Amino acid sequence: MPRYLLPLIFGIVGTAILVSLGNWQVRRLAEKEAYLSAIDARIADAPVEVPAIPDPVEDRFLPVTATGVLTSDELHVLVSVKKVGPGYRIVSAFEMEDGRRIMVDRGFVRTSQKEAARYTGPASVIGNLHWPEEIDSFTPENDITGNIWFARDVPAMAAALDTEPVLVILRETSENDTTVTPLPVDSSGIPNDHLQYIVTWYGLAIVWAAMTLYYLRRMRKTKKA
Repeated sequence: MPRYLLPLIFGIVGTAILVSLGNWQVRRLAEKEAYLSAIDARIADAPVEVPAIPDPVEDRFLPVTATGVLTSDELHVLVSVKKVGPGYRIVSAFEMEDGRRIMVDRGFVRTSQKEAARYTGPASVIGNLHWPEEIDSFTPENDITGNIWFARDVPAMAAALDTEPVLVILRETSENDTTVTPLPVDSSGIPNDHLQYIVTWYGLAIVWAAMTLYYLRRMRKTKKA
């Protein structure tokens, strides 16, 4: 029996760790689904006026409406859209009726339309406040001269456009500029890979347990021989 003890303990402990990781992912899946449901519900709420001092945490995804002027001051953020290809998000400075100056992410244009003329002038917009987290260690430096941005860095964009650090992702607008396709906020861009992890960890637990039993049986046969 002592010769079986170490591999048996090793097998039990390893299987228990893998199962516990799978259980943790089950809990995380439930939490993520609840989080995504809450986001979807908030996105679809009735829009309100842009808060005087929006909070990046409390007001994330808040539906808002504003009336003012779309200016010609804009930034081009490199992006790729599924089934369409590469292009740019057009982020414009928006001067509200009360004098505030914020940013509006108007949506997508193809690469060839980067410098094309776009509507500027009076407009009413409806969208969602957002502070995207798109910067990591692999994000290149923005090409300020060429007006090519590689992430929606709200503070940096606000400094470049001389606006408040407030970004509205456009959902609807009164002006009909067909050259720009809105890319509204939704939960589809938030990763939810927990089901995949659940299958992985539980699968590894089964394999670990099976390999332990196989090894113990081999040890037993070897002893009898």
